[in-house]
Amino acid sequence: MKINIVKYNPNWTNIFHQTKLQLEKALPNTDIEHIGSTSVVGLMSKPIIDILIGIPNQTNLDDCIDIISSLGFTYISKYENDIPNRRFFILDINNKRTHHIHLVKKDTDWFKRHIAFRDELRKNKKVKFDYQLLKLQLATIDWKSGDDYAEAKSSFIRSVENSI
Repeated sequence: MKINIVKYNPNWTNIFHQTKLQLEKALPNTDIEHIGSTSVVGLMSKPIIDILIGIPNQTNLDDCIDIISSLGFTYISKYENDIPNRRFFILDINNKRTHHIHLVKKDTDWFKRHIAFRDELRKNKKVKFDYQLLKLQLATIDWKSGDDYAEAKSSFIRSVENSI
């Protein structure tokens, strides 16, 4: 499986905001953030909008599954053994992946780490450049799955997280 890395598309921000409006109506009192490379101006990326939803601590993650699914997203439970405090959703349009949703409690390290990494990419040009270079190098490999590609980026991401 080849990973498709494309030039930054300013419309990604608009797509996120349209989706955020739908999510806010369905899930009031949540923090909905655009994360991942599509949220960083100028950064090449897979053309998939990554959305992080932080819910209040008193809300049960599983109570949100049907709500998000009702908006057309598909709930993927297979990652829960590895990441039990996250619920993951995808959206495919015309058989093409367009969105990922990561649903977590807002006050968790998972939420805070993803926001911190995104913010570092936005403000640190060297980190952004190095991350893009890594992604372009990894895109030349034929992966067994997208999970393997994501895992190959994890040591870089952890090193950035540890430096901020």
